[in-house]
Amino acid sequence: MEAEVGDRIIIRSRSVGGKNREGTVVAVEGEGGGPPYRVRWDGTEDDHLIYPGSDARIYHEAVR
Repeated sequence: MEAEVGDRIIIRSRSVGGKNREGTVVAVEGEGGGPPYRVRWDGTEDDHLIYPGSDARIYHEAVR
């Protein structure tokens, strides 16, 4: 998984009917675009350091 600043990240809910978490990558702290990523989740003002799992998808800015 590789990301750039400005990419969108969506983490699918693990429960049926649960809400997905969506946010924007504000910093890439791994080498070559790899994790960990600093993410600002929609609706928050705080950044969170994450190591995304297989339930995460990155949507690159150019794809929009």
